[in-house]
Amino acid sequence: MRAYGQLTIAQLRLFGRNKQVLFFTLFFPVFFMVMFGYLFSGNGSLSIYGGLIDLDQTTESKAFVAALDQQKEILKLDSETPQADAMEKLKQGDNQMVIVIPKGYGDKLKAAMASPEAAIAEHGSVEVYYDETQAQKSGAALNAVSQVVDGISKSFLKYNPVVTIEPKGIESLNLKYIDFLVPGIVAMMIMSNNLNGVAGQIASWRERGVLRRMQSTPLKASTFIAAQITARLILNGAQALIVLLIGSIGFGTQMNGSWALLLGFVIIGTLAFMAIGFIIAGLAKTPESAGPIAGFISFPLMFLGGVFFPIQSMPAFLQPIIKALPIAHLSTALRQIMNVGAGITQLWSEGLLLCAWMIVAFIVASFTFKWE
Repeated sequence: MRAYGQLTIAQLRLFGRNKQVLFFTLFFPVFFMVMFGYLFSGNGSLSIYGGLIDLDQTTESKAFVAALDQQKEILKLDSETPQADAMEKLKQGDNQMVIVIPKGYGDKLKAAMASPEAAIAEHGSVEVYYDETQAQKSGAALNAVSQVVDGISKSFLKYNPVVTIEPKGIESLNLKYIDFLVPGIVAMMIMSNNLNGVAGQIASWRERGVLRRMQSTPLKASTFIAAQITARLILNGAQALIVLLIGSIGFGTQMNGSWALLLGFVIIGTLAFMAIGFIIAGLAKTPESAGPIAGFISFPLMFLGGVFFPIQSMPAFLQPIIKALPIAHLSTALRQIMNVGAGITQLWSEGLLLCAWMIVAFIVASFTFKWE
């Protein structure tokens, strides 16, 4: 126990003495946060994400869905998600609108088509739920749907409004892009610090013979690894807190969930990426090769893991791969805790996948780790 404490303190002192590494491991996440925070201080991209619920399932409703598809450059509509889930995403700010084609839409449209006089009193209506807190995107969304509605109505003689929309405002959490960005930055920092930091340091110690000298002492490998884990947990926790404070004070980012749960995911994420870092350190023959290997892994994950951009905006063929990445689940969990106030019951799948990565990676690391 004494050796464990001394090693932990020694590792923390090494972190403190290496001012250059300490500065850049914290500077770059803060730099990304400030840069993207100011560049995208508005509501983000022009794409509008939402749900499309066809409760009618008639030829007329399917024609309306096909007409909406002509607006796919602006409207990114998901027709697979159930209505309750789509509405929940709208309330949480993940969607900007939900379009519902109610039952009876086709019958009313047929009646309006059969009799121009009947179209005045009877017409097909489409419910459009939109986010009142995002005026710019909501206006663009309603305008795009209105164009589709006008196109259908113009196809009839005398331009009778056979289809109308019923706008229904929903107040969401009013999240800004910086609220999306800060949890991703924390996840990126955890990944980068542990992949690059662990791999480079262990490979350097091995080349300089530090590990070989440690092996000749009564020191157990488990004690050495436990001290490394503890020191990096303290470092990552402190850096995450600094980034969150800067985001809160400088940009007014929200924290709607539990700090304890947030810390729990910081710990799990640190352990998972530390384990992967130990694998890289075992495979790398020199410190010079450890850096490029870690960079080769971490750089794509930075953009695929939902750090800067929503995961749902990625190409469909990449979705199965993205959903298996630990960085994607870590950034999602941190974002759900901070932005939505989600609890462990909503995030158990993210926690389970990160734990699986941690366990499997530590098992693999135990076979690849070398003292010399």
